[in-house]
Amino acid sequence: MITQRPRGTQDWYGSNMHKRTVIEEAARKLCKLYNIKEIITPAFEHTILFERGVGETTDVVQKEMYTFLDKGERSITLKPEGTAGAVRAYLENSLYAESQPTKLFYITQAFRYENPQSGRLRQHHQFGVEFFGSASPLAEVELITLLKEFMKELGLTGVNLHINSIGCKNCRKTYNEELLKFIREHEESLCGTCKERMTKNPLRVLDCKVPGCKEIMKDAPRTIDYLDDECKEHFEELQNLLNSMEIDFEVDSGIVRGLDYYTKTVFEFVNKDGFTLCGGGRYDSLINEVDKKHDIPAVGFGFGIERIINELEATGVNLPAEAAVDLYVGILGKEAKAPAYKIVKSLREAGLIVETDYLDRSVKAQMKYANKIGARYTVIIGADELTEKKVNVKNMDTGQQTEVSIDGIAKVIE
Repeated sequence: MITQRPRGTQDWYGSNMHKRTVIEEAARKLCKLYNIKEIITPAFEHTILFERGVGETTDVVQKEMYTFLDKGERSITLKPEGTAGAVRAYLENSLYAESQPTKLFYITQAFRYENPQSGRLRQHHQFGVEFFGSASPLAEVELITLLKEFMKELGLTGVNLHINSIGCKNCRKTYNEELLKFIREHEESLCGTCKERMTKNPLRVLDCKVPGCKEIMKDAPRTIDYLDDECKEHFEELQNLLNSMEIDFEVDSGIVRGLDYYTKTVFEFVNKDGFTLCGGGRYDSLINEVDKKHDIPAVGFGFGIERIINELEATGVNLPAEAAVDLYVGILGKEAKAPAYKIVKSLREAGLIVETDYLDRSVKAQMKYANKIGARYTVIIGADELTEKKVNVKNMDTGQQTEVSIDGIAKVIE
């Protein structure tokens, strides 16, 4: 057990670590262009934040949270998603008092106790954006545009945008009544969880993953048929904006998302196999739910990094290769060790990726190692080279050697 990682977790190293680094760098670069600032929130929060924000009837709160009592007998939960913590930080640090809107992104760990499977681990990582302060559908369009650019940058293709509107509290009341009426007609055929949820939050029944329940709920009333004038206008404007931007989409009335805080717009990006890669939507009531003194509209999304990597691998997309070692500095003799390492240090300061010998290998073994790690150039430094202040730099691709002064090594590396 001591050398076995907990189930549902992953060690990051080698090619997978490189892929993750490329993905995170692409996310940060794109957010900079959109003037979205990074935020880091704690790995754990008070449990009540998720119960109130995510929703007590959701699978996340009921089944998946890592919750424990700390030494002060306070109920603490490892964050299962990024939005609630970002909302808490937005309120606690009075970011609403600054010029609005506030646009934040995070690359964060998230923890959910669920059955580990491909792209869904108990400890996973999310790239997410939260956009506070705008009620305009243009905020949704901004996030959708960003996501499309992000996937394009990574080389993900064949991913389709699905959108829906689940309305607000006003139209949800009428819809819930009709939905509950439908659910009661099929109550006997539903799973136990759905029977429990149906009176607390009928919308959650639509999100059930049990095949029998999913089949029944295909014929359930659709949220978009019960939108009030404001929600209908919002959804129509969103569609008009997407059309104006020439962004293809499909209205999918089956999308409700798995978290209670969503209102009006919900969206997902779905691959050719119907698998949801990422999702998000508007949550205009969440800030007020967390702190009654404030009523601020917001919209956001979350994209699982593990899911991105799985999709890239499944579709055969190769990310840019990791930068090669520019130069391997071989060391000949004990006396050359310190001065050679000084040269290594100066070359790194010049911006080169440099590797050297730490195992007192023979020159032959060092060159074999240099070849194995893919070093582009090599150089051997011994007593003679230090005395003459000249070295031979070898191009490992062509085999060509160039004699240069020690101070001129960097200039030879193309």
